[in-house]
Amino acid sequence: MGMTARRFAQAFAVGLLAVFSAAPSFAQDYPAHAVRIVVPFGAGGPADVAARLIGNALQESFGQPFVVENRTGAGGVIGTVEAAKSPADGYTLLMMSNTQTANESLLTPAQRKYELMRDLAPIAPVNYSDLVIVVNPQVAAKSLQEFIALARAQPGKLNYASSGQGTPYHMAGELFKAMAGIDLVHVPYRNSGEARSGVIGGQVQMMIDAVPAMAPNVAENQVRALATTGKQRSAVLPNVPTATEAGVPGYEATIWLGLMAPSGTPRPVIDKLNAAVNALVKRPDIVKLWTEQGAVPMSMTPEQFDKFLRGDIAKWADVVKKFNKS
Repeated sequence: MGMTARRFAQAFAVGLLAVFSAAPSFAQDYPAHAVRIVVPFGAGGPADVAARLIGNALQESFGQPFVVENRTGAGGVIGTVEAAKSPADGYTLLMMSNTQTANESLLTPAQRKYELMRDLAPIAPVNYSDLVIVVNPQVAAKSLQEFIALARAQPGKLNYASSGQGTPYHMAGELFKAMAGIDLVHVPYRNSGEARSGVIGGQVQMMIDAVPAMAPNVAENQVRALATTGKQRSAVLPNVPTATEAGVPGYEATIWLGLMAPSGTPRPVIDKLNAAVNALVKRPDIVKLWTEQGAVPMSMTPEQFDKFLRGDIAKWADVVKKFNKS
């Protein structure tokens, strides 16, 4: 080997060593400055509230700001694209929900402009909440069965609100329609706060919303709760029957939340964030707060969350096929 070739080989080996040794030190130093959490949903909704709580807790853990940025619109697409197209350096995270897994079937790739499992990397789930089916108090239905009878008597005349196409509230509404055999008109709002105002104000008759968000309105009699959507009754609304108890056997729907990062984010950074989030969701103060609100912490490795996301995409693909047939 000539002198030039030897020097090149030595330089190449030094370069390789630098690349391989940089990853762990990058992870050790991470985060060196502010991290942003993109929330593709409106302020005050479950994802926004959870992102702010998790962001504050991560800030305490890491000593760097975790700044929540609401990028709303197009049923969660605008914020998701923003995160997917950001540098894969751990400084942009996405707070997502089953909206993103449903959108894989509801929207074409051209409408989405991203592919969830190709363009984003799973970090960790955060929590899930049961939903509650509510009506405006002026609606002449005191039970879920009475509401179903009312809807059957006037097909296409009653409507329900959601925070947009593909959101868990929209999907829960369509699943409810299919399983109850009724025809309701979907009225998508820009965010869950506006949808909530729509049903409280009587512009729409019904909404299916997250228990933590809607429970205060139920308590103030601004809406009438007909059923919750979990396997068991909600600890927050113990007097409200489950949908199965109230006459739609097997009907279940939840909203769950999780964190993803742009695809290609260094694995040591993903692991560091996963460990921090899994520690946070087990913290007694956070568990107590969520339990009081009706939210349940979730804890998984990145691989388990990956499998969970793929399973959820397949589940909603099946539901969307049923909608399209009906």
